Amino acid sequence: MEKEKKLNPSLPSGFEDRWDKKLVLKKQLLKEIENNFIKFGAEPLETPSFEISENIGSFLAEDEANPMSDVFSFKDGDKSITLRYDLSSPLARFVAQNNQELPSVYKRYAIQNVFRNEKPGNGRYREFMQADFDIIGNTNPAQANAELCNLITSTLLDCGLNKEQFTINVSNRKIVQGLINELNISEEKQLKVIRAIDKLDKPGFGLTGVEALLKKERKDASGAVTKGADLNDDQVKQILDFLKIKNLKELKQKLTNKLSQEGIKELEDFFEVIGFGNAKDQVQTNFTIVRGLAYYDGFIVETNLNFKVTNNKGKEVDIGSICSGGAYAKLISRFKGVDTPGTGISFGVDRLLFALTQLDQIKIKEQKPVLLCVMDQKYLKNYYELVDELRTNNINAEVFLDTKKNLGKQLTYANKRGLLLAIICGENEFKDNTVTIKDLQGTKGENNKTISRKELVNEVKKFI
Repeated sequence: MEKEKKLNPSLPSGFEDRWDKKLVLKKQLLKEIENNFIKFGAEPLETPSFEISENIGSFLAEDEANPMSDVFSFKDGDKSITLRYDLSSPLARFVAQNNQELPSVYKRYAIQNVFRNEKPGNGRYREFMQADFDIIGNTNPAQANAELCNLITSTLLDCGLNKEQFTINVSNRKIVQGLINELNISEEKQLKVIRAIDKLDKPGFGLTGVEALLKKERKDASGAVTKGADLNDDQVKQILDFLKIKNLKELKQKLTNKLSQEGIKELEDFFEVIGFGNAKDQVQTNFTIVRGLAYYDGFIVETNLNFKVTNNKGKEVDIGSICSGGAYAKLISRFKGVDTPGTGISFGVDRLLFALTQLDQIKIKEQKPVLLCVMDQKYLKNYYELVDELRTNNINAEVFLDTKKNLGKQLTYANKRGLLLAIICGENEFKDNTVTIKDLQGTKGENNKTISRKELVNEVKKFI
């Protein structure tokens, strides 16, 4: 008989198991994020993992030759279905489908996994969790966009960061679009120009890399060639000059076209409103952010960390924005035929987790159980009475599940799991109506405490 082949216990690249303290921290972050979404007035929405492929939209694509190259698509009868790439496309479909039942201003939040068939890297995954907050409907844009930045600030502070550790960068897509129009850049080149500008702060790019992408082509360190926008020298110069501008006042003097001026005015209105709250010191202008996705058409935001992050080899890496988004009007009009304004942000939960695991300042609130050791099978009923009493008093507890293991092996199990306490109760304890609490993290020889049976709950609560 042929020997059965052993399987290799591994995952495809870009996917990751999460467990133990890392998963506990992730759940803490999710709780804080969701609490803030609710605090800021949003309602939950959950959409399926799959959408009809044409609803996802090729506007998400980086590769013009193959617009659906970075999504996972499958045949479903005579249709093609795609694993959701983000949470914005499903939102647009949902709003168009249910617009008669929704309020005139619809605030929703969604926390779900998304899937991207792209090259994984540091803090970048092919399956990862996003947490989105969007405001759909006719609003005062300055108020709606300021609310997004107030939400980002509140959320990150609740997640354990301090104000010096993150910066919220804002701009307006109309500013750069006005410049592009003024330079008479053809429509087929415009998205390449926007995506080139968006690369400015990415590792290995800078002004030189952007310049190459605005011209004929860019060759990276590996020799790979990316086709550029093929602009003329004057167009390239004016875009590079624009990227060197640092403040609204100078920008207002340099860009006089109507659309850019409109974007500048919207930013001025935004800064007036953000000044009413306590997030104003977190926000700064950065006119080089334009967001690569084509559906953004106004206010845009990216949140960056101000501390170093390293990969598993100890090398410093750039993980990019941990919360980004912006304003859009065309996303829902693909379904409804009329523009419906919206603005929103998305937290990259797993990217944020990747960064926060490197800080000592985030306290992980583990809720590991107390272990009731089994000293004698004849007392099994008594152990379950004890564990029920602990659980009834909201203390996590478990009875060791093998009556044949000696105490040493039971305590080895507890130590491997990092448990804080073990309850030891043998024949003498039951006879005297006492229990022994063993502090598994305490000093050897000083970590046992025998107490009255009725004191058990109160004594355990002192430890946890």
